[in-house]
Amino acid sequence: MLIKTLRKKRDEGVGHWFILVLLALAQFMVVLDVSIVNVALPSIQKAFNMTADNLQWIVTAYSLAFGGFLLLGGRAADLFGRKKIFLIGVAGFTFASFLTGVSTSGLMIVMARILQGFFGAFMSPAALSIVLVIYKEGKDRNVALSVWGAVAASGAAVGVLLGGILTQYLDWRWNFFINVPVGILVVLTAYFILPKHQGESKQRGFDVIGAVLVTGGLMALVYALVKAPNEGWTSSLALTYFAISIVSLTLFVINESRSKHPILPLKIFKIRNIVGADLSQLALAAGLFSVFFFLTLYMQDILNYSPVRTGFNFLIIPVTIGVVAANVPKIIAKIGFKPVLVIAPLFVSTGLFVLSHVRVNGTFWHDVAPGMIIFALGLGATFVSITIAATSGVSKQESGLSSGLLTTAQQIGGAIGLAILTGVVTSSSTHYLKTHLSAAMPKPTPELMDAASVHGIQRGFLLASTFGILASLISLIVIKPVKVDPNQKPPVATH
Repeated sequence: MLIKTLRKKRDEGVGHWFILVLLALAQFMVVLDVSIVNVALPSIQKAFNMTADNLQWIVTAYSLAFGGFLLLGGRAADLFGRKKIFLIGVAGFTFASFLTGVSTSGLMIVMARILQGFFGAFMSPAALSIVLVIYKEGKDRNVALSVWGAVAASGAAVGVLLGGILTQYLDWRWNFFINVPVGILVVLTAYFILPKHQGESKQRGFDVIGAVLVTGGLMALVYALVKAPNEGWTSSLALTYFAISIVSLTLFVINESRSKHPILPLKIFKIRNIVGADLSQLALAAGLFSVFFFLTLYMQDILNYSPVRTGFNFLIIPVTIGVVAANVPKIIAKIGFKPVLVIAPLFVSTGLFVLSHVRVNGTFWHDVAPGMIIFALGLGATFVSITIAATSGVSKQESGLSSGLLTTAQQIGGAIGLAILTGVVTSSSTHYLKTHLSAAMPKPTPELMDAASVHGIQRGFLLASTFGILASLISLIVIKPVKVDPNQKPPVATH
């Protein structure tokens, strides 16, 4: 009876908000899985006696597959049907989550995480492209994308909390098992209520060479960025994979300019707002990933908070983002998204600058909360506006592609930023130790170690604060203002 009612409402052009909640829930699973595993890593390490080098592959494997296949997933949604690709992505992601939870070795976890990232790369852009088709440009799309942006921006914070609770009170395996019932619910519901879509493109030819080149190039780039801080930026390993990435992506661009059915039509970059939004997203993500990584270390290692308390503290971010995201569409309807994209990233930078003053003997409310709140104010407004800018003026035939590009920019930006900032934090901490050791104190005391760690984190946040300024400048120079019609009527789903 419920399914019939939902189908009827879908056919009548209503019930879009229920569909939005469903799609946002799927996106939430993808974003959540990036951060939820971090809290469980110590428990996984003990369970399988993994070395630190092998342990980091649990995070790296997911990032590699997810970042590498995003463009392929977005284009597949356009060519073969958004609903079909979305259902395949969710089902595969759910199954891979189950495999990760029942893993009996470190190697099995890593392989399952690769599957998670692969299917997530198809699920995420397909979901966003469905949103873009159901909601036409204007008031309703802006509201829908504000929900989407809030989910994307706050999922990492919720992941830290949820990961802490599940790891501390249940078992690390539940960090992955939790996706199973949610995924099954999404698949069953989406099958019945999502509008059908057979693929916008009349030309079903698939650019296999382009798919291989872009996927290989992006995976090589992410791998090089992940390994460079430990191996060295000029190490043979890092330089080799950077070279592979450059060659692959260069050949990809050449191939796309000649292919009859390109996986990435280069003409899409003639839309200035797509270029500006993706570059801004890349810069912001470079600073975003550092917040959750370094603040988790600071609160647990320096302030000695438990995983659960650390997670609860992070809730300030999604709560603030939720409040901001709910009101941003009203502002955009009056002034457009460009002014927001110029001003909001400066709040992100200000928040990161405030966090660069954390102390060894600090407290959450004095040292962390103020920066978090300012950071979240800017992030909530920026993510919503960037998503609107990156998808405005895009045809239905390329909605999946534009979605994949935006998410790719976020993943690559996050990997670049985290790699650079991790190197800065490590080198700053090491330098601090060297300058404070002497013949009278040849070995560092626990207090000195904490001071060195905090010094490194301060330098990391200080550098991260410049990324928001860069995003603001990009928006100022590249983004074109677009008038928004606040009175546009809700659309009817016909695809």
